[in-house]
Amino acid sequence: MNLTKSSFLVAVLLLPVMGATAEEESDENLEVAMSYLKAMEIMDYSNALELVEDNVEYINGASPAVYGKDGILNTLQPFFEPIQENEFVILRTATDGDVVFIERLDRHRIPQGWFELPVNSIFEVSNGKITKWREYFDRATIRDAMAELMQ
Repeated sequence: MNLTKSSFLVAVLLLPVMGATAEEESDENLEVAMSYLKAMEIMDYSNALELVEDNVEYINGASPAVYGKDGILNTLQPFFEPIQENEFVILRTATDGDVVFIERLDRHRIPQGWFELPVNSIFEVSNGKITKWREYFDRATIRDAMAELMQ
């Protein structure tokens, strides 16, 4: 393609009009996912759920998918009910377009003490809302940590 100086100048001037770059969109998608986790960390479900689509798909470990904001609440509230405090330690993040990967160490405090759970999350974000959220972790880690705390 042979660009003249004037066509190159027009292309450069139109870049801001054409929308965000892929890198900017990935950064925005990461920010949405991080804001969601920050709200979930303090169990602020109403603010967290503002960041998800109404028909969001959520997969929690090996459990079947649930859909919608109520699906997320019905899955997570029983788990978080005995928890007094959370700390989500972000270890690594990566983005690829609409997909956000977050590796973290979830720390949960119950009356008997703290337990930790390594978690990998994959979010899909579109137009500033989470459309899919998948969490991967080892359920045996929770079982063993809880058994140790209950001794």
